[in-house]
Amino acid sequence: MKLSVKSDYAARAVLGLARHYPKKEALRVEDLAALQAIPANYLVQILIELKAQGIARSVRGKEGGYMLGRPPAEISLGDVLRAVHGTVFDTPALSDADCPPELRHAWLRMQRTMEEVADGITFQQLIEQAAEKEKMYYI
Repeated sequence: MKLSVKSDYAARAVLGLARHYPKKEALRVEDLAALQAIPANYLVQILIELKAQGIARSVRGKEGGYMLGRPPAEISLGDVLRAVHGTVFDTPALSDADCPPELRHAWLRMQRTMEEVADGITFQQLIEQAAEKEKMYYI
């Protein structure tokens, strides 16, 4: 299975917004793009999709930009993947009548497992992992 660059960029964008969440201030697209090494024009498209799913929200005005739509603990990697792709894992075999039932069952097990894992990873956990890593570095 290979995820797209869009998946990576969407996850990076949400992680960047999650790191900025405690400040309760919107991040400009250009700043978020630079911090997360994402092309700004592509980031705008991704943020629109994340906004449509309530993961991000936009703020207008001079201090405008984007911020998380809900706390990082309430946003999973699965939420982000579904926002940009519709599903965490999909294969045409699941709807193919010619696919052998035992293989279709294996694909379905894989799909359920991947969704469970992706839904079990929150952006709060990722932030905490990064904080622990920084602590360890300075010991």
